[in-house]
Amino acid sequence: MNKEEMDCQVQSGSTFTKGLVIGALLGAAAALLYAPKPGRELRSDLTEKLSAATDKSKEVAAVVGEKATDLAKNVTEKTTDLAKTVSESAGTIFNSAKEASADVAEDVKRASDDVMNEAKQS
Repeated sequence: MNKEEMDCQVQSGSTFTKGLVIGALLGAAAALLYAPKPGRELRSDLTEKLSAATDKSKEVAAVVGEKATDLAKNVTEKTTDLAKTVSESAGTIFNSAKEASADVAEDVKRASDDVMNEAKQS
């Protein structure tokens, strides 16, 4: 490899793909414009192709909209379920902590009573 080849960055596959698509579109447009058809027939063909592309776009948009709605419903359901679970768990943890603190308070009271009794007896 020479120095020029090493200095030149290699283009990624996505850049090549973009160029290929743009080239194909330009080639198709040129073929339509230079085709030996009368203007009226060419306009008719272009109108049909545009109509077909528009219909297909509407179909795709409808499908994407339905899938997005379904996904939003699923996310909402899962989020609601998760919130309920977290809420229930938090309640359980709070109750456990409350019971544990009551037990500790009771143990401390007994211990202090024992210490007071021993102090009185001494």
